[in-house]
Amino acid sequence: MKSTTSIKFSSSRNDFFATLNQRVNEYFKSNNISRYANSEMKVKTTFMFVIYLVPYILMITGVVTNVWLMLLLCLIMGCGVAGIGLSVMHDANHGAYSNKKWVNQLLGYSLNVVGGNAFNWKVQHNVLHHTYTNVHDVDEDISPRGILRMTPHSDWKGIHKFQHIYAWLVYGLMTFVWVFVKDFVRIVRYQKDGLVKNQKADIRTEWTILIATKVIYLFYILVIPMFIFPIGVTGWQWFIGFFAMHYVAGFILAVIFQPAHVNEEAEYPLPNEEGRLENNWAIHQLYTTTNFAQGNKILSWYVGGLNYQVEHHLFPNICHVHYRSISKIVKQTAEEFGLPYKAEPTFIGALASHGRLLRELGRKPQPVTELAPAL
Repeated sequence: MKSTTSIKFSSSRNDFFATLNQRVNEYFKSNNISRYANSEMKVKTTFMFVIYLVPYILMITGVVTNVWLMLLLCLIMGCGVAGIGLSVMHDANHGAYSNKKWVNQLLGYSLNVVGGNAFNWKVQHNVLHHTYTNVHDVDEDISPRGILRMTPHSDWKGIHKFQHIYAWLVYGLMTFVWVFVKDFVRIVRYQKDGLVKNQKADIRTEWTILIATKVIYLFYILVIPMFIFPIGVTGWQWFIGFFAMHYVAGFILAVIFQPAHVNEEAEYPLPNEEGRLENNWAIHQLYTTTNFAQGNKILSWYVGGLNYQVEHHLFPNICHVHYRSISKIVKQTAEEFGLPYKAEPTFIGALASHGRLLRELGRKPQPVTELAPAL
């Protein structure tokens, strides 16, 4: 992985973001609107926790004992896990939920409640992905991905020929792997790469939080149902439900995040020999990010406004309930400055574009040949 300190953004055309930022600030000021969560957001937060916790309570208390109904409840819990991730902890860990730091920290730890780790997520997502979007070997969302090739700059392997087929199956494993493997691997790597120090975090504290919250999570999600409460299923049946819950959550999260950056319209800029990227940070976001299904209000409500990915990347500290309104300002300003505002009209279209790119990236790259000089 490249050192982030060696990569710099261009310092040109800063007038775009200065103008955009002024206009967005004026929108909130003139309409007397807070940039943070409103009543709609608070209702949504409650809803996401309800669809996660209520099915769990119904099962462990023996209210529901039918195996197939319990499996259905596990699938609903998976939707709750994804909903908490997309609509609650995401805003909180960006500092966008509340103007009170302790509220953001508390709700940010909802990720730990469902098996993840807030500190790792903030380094991976806030620092690496949001700063160096689609930059190979820095943005962990696209590289390196092992059996998945998400950027034309990643090494090609024979198995990638089939990634447009198996990727959809692999996506469901995302949160399951986070719980048992990736969080531990990441914290070790972030310590080694100096990212823990850069965040002014104490590694002993973060290890303590990681281990303690993992133990608490596995205790209430596996030990209590399997060994303490007689809920009417065997241990392996409950583990299947646990796996199904995470598979649903992982799949939902993947198909929301991937089409926004891994699609036919997105670009994958590389720094030059001096380590400098072509554009400044804000313009870089426009070239590497794509919105989708902006007219689908139901989808947008559930996914935490992340179908407005352009707005989210430019203003991650604004609560997502405001993205629809400021999107008009962002689009107009981008067009005034002759910059792209990428958007796919439908969610299905965004998934199809992602699938086509996976197929294209799965083809073996042709060797670059040098042309002989003319005589």
